[in-house]
Amino acid sequence: MTAVALPEAVVAAARPRVLGRVRRVVGLNVEIDGLQLPIGAAVAVHGAGGPVVAEVVAVDGGGLVCMPLGDLHGVRAGDRVEASSGATAVPVGEALLGRVLDGLGRPIDDGPPLHALPRVPVEHTPPHPLRRRRIDTQLPLGVRALDTLVPCGRGQRVGIFAGSGVGKSSLLSMITRGTEADVTVLALIGERGREVREFIENDLGPEGLARSVVVVSTSDTPALVRLRAAFTATRVAEWFRDQGRDVLLLMDSLTRFSMAQREVGLSAGEPPATRGYPPSVFALLPKLLERAGASETGSITGLYTVLIEGDDLMDPIGDAARSILDGHVVLSRALATSGHFPSIDVLESISRLTPAITTPQQRAAANEMRRLLAAYRDAKDLIEIGAYVAGTNPVVDRAISLREAMDGFLRQDMHETTPASDAWGALVRLVGGGPA
Repeated sequence: MTAVALPEAVVAAARPRVLGRVRRVVGLNVEIDGLQLPIGAAVAVHGAGGPVVAEVVAVDGGGLVCMPLGDLHGVRAGDRVEASSGATAVPVGEALLGRVLDGLGRPIDDGPPLHALPRVPVEHTPPHPLRRRRIDTQLPLGVRALDTLVPCGRGQRVGIFAGSGVGKSSLLSMITRGTEADVTVLALIGERGREVREFIENDLGPEGLARSVVVVSTSDTPALVRLRAAFTATRVAEWFRDQGRDVLLLMDSLTRFSMAQREVGLSAGEPPATRGYPPSVFALLPKLLERAGASETGSITGLYTVLIEGDDLMDPIGDAARSILDGHVVLSRALATSGHFPSIDVLESISRLTPAITTPQQRAAANEMRRLLAAYRDAKDLIEIGAYVAGTNPVVDRAISLREAMDGFLRQDMHETTPASDAWGALVRLVGGGPA
């Protein structure tokens, strides 16, 4: 007798359904009885307001602890629950360029639906450590202070560390317009809803958006959606990298990503550790950050903003991120309040790959610039009160004479883009040393 292949829809309809029930709803959690599912599985809670997708975040002897990916309004004890495919896959493809997605990979820009695009799991493995291409080429970002004094390589991961209101988003917009990367993936995690449209229309603009994918999860979305947005953006960037592209992944911010995981961890019953962050936060950071970088085919250059609480660079998230990333850019509140933009404190910023992506002449010019800036900083108090005597220190004398020119080099209008070759040439002419 010949077996007849049945359509998948018929097989799915005939498959037995295992149902559970909502035991109770406490804070951000839904506790469920009657289902045996692993961590990360999705369930659909059928409440009065319609089905709500939730994710399993903890398993105990009495059942499952889930957190919702939507609004729990209308959910009550006794509601029916069943396993769901949920939102564990995201669309990928060239058609994503120019689109704005939410944290679950759904379009929110009133554009055409993405049903025809292939979907891939959000989870993915980082490039093999022995098969990663070595980083030996600079990726120009269009910002003079970065391209010369804190250069970034193709496949490097850099943190932008700053307190609130000192220009992180403005610096990202400058980089987005000035980068030479093939594709830009921008993740706005926990941002104010007001800023999203402004960033897309004013900072990205039509040209920038045309070669970008924007993933947005505003501060009012559930913690799991904010977490998923970071992994969704990373997965989209990985797909373009697998096509051989050089991708720039901008994430604002890593701190709000960590805060979302703190909400999830504490709600699941984890003990609070450093400043209330549970251990899972510090385990999750490398799982996200290690997925960027160079692979055998392409590269993901990752720039992650880190919101420093109270301008304390030893903030636990900042400290953990700095130990994982390949460099850090520090933005100074003192520079920002004095009208110096971008407010990059170049003496506190460093790129660990500078020797691999710059020439000896370029490094000599950058080191001389740093030496002059450090000499002026050390003598600043004496200079300002008129106690410094010219001729005491030749390096300080030179720093004073070049102070205005150095300040002009480090300042850059938000809408100005400088090619890296021009930036290096200007730096060499400023401090001496011949053509770059």
